[in-house]
Amino acid sequence: MKITVIPAIDLKDGKCVRLRQGRADDVVAYSEDPVGMARHWVDEGAHYLHVVDLDGAFQGKPVHAEVIGRICKAIKIPVEVGGGLRSDRDIEQMLTLGVTRVVLGTRACQDPDVLHRLAKRFGDALAVGIDARNGMVQVKGWTETTGMKAVDLARQADGLGVRCIIYTDTARDGMLGGVNAHAVDQVCAGVQCPVIASGGVSSQADMQALKALRRANLTGAIVGKALYEGRVKLNELQGEMNGQSGVAGQ
Repeated sequence: MKITVIPAIDLKDGKCVRLRQGRADDVVAYSEDPVGMARHWVDEGAHYLHVVDLDGAFQGKPVHAEVIGRICKAIKIPVEVGGGLRSDRDIEQMLTLGVTRVVLGTRACQDPDVLHRLAKRFGDALAVGIDARNGMVQVKGWTETTGMKAVDLARQADGLGVRCIIYTDTARDGMLGGVNAHAVDQVCAGVQCPVIASGGVSSQADMQALKALRRANLTGAIVGKALYEGRVKLNELQGEMNGQSGVAGQ
């Protein structure tokens, strides 16, 4: 079992930031140079990069396309991008910029027929991001909580042909309080496709907890604030997992 540690770059107002529990009014900026930060994570040994257009998520349309394009040109590793991708055209734009995989959140919840069509069309280039609080799916930049259970959405997406699911516990995101391994385990148990864990991953103990699940389809763990604040190092986390990393979801 290989689990890839994936650094996150969250973009807001052109800066690299982290939010606490996804709240737009609780933000800390870590860098005004997203491209430089992307290069930094590559230098630190990253094999994959997770980018979120936070302004895009809140506004419902891509806002940082130009920056994302520069990131893709500046580094050699795959980049996945989510945030505000609400149309086919948005997806196509990201892929044209050099993005390896787009992450759909809100749109994935809205229409199973559309999700099935997109999964068939884009294949490995599409993932579904399931953001949940207390087990219930949140959408529109985590500003709305739906009546759908995260596990049910995961099963639905898997059945429709989605080839990668990114599960985020929004209550833990940016809090440095530890990963919700139980919830990750439930999602992994409910699907066949690869799963990437996110939200609260902040220590080697969290990596051990994920590894202890022994889920063959748990392929990645996204880490943000803990890396930016120097609480852990990327190579230490990756070493905790498997010594060498592959590419998540591939």
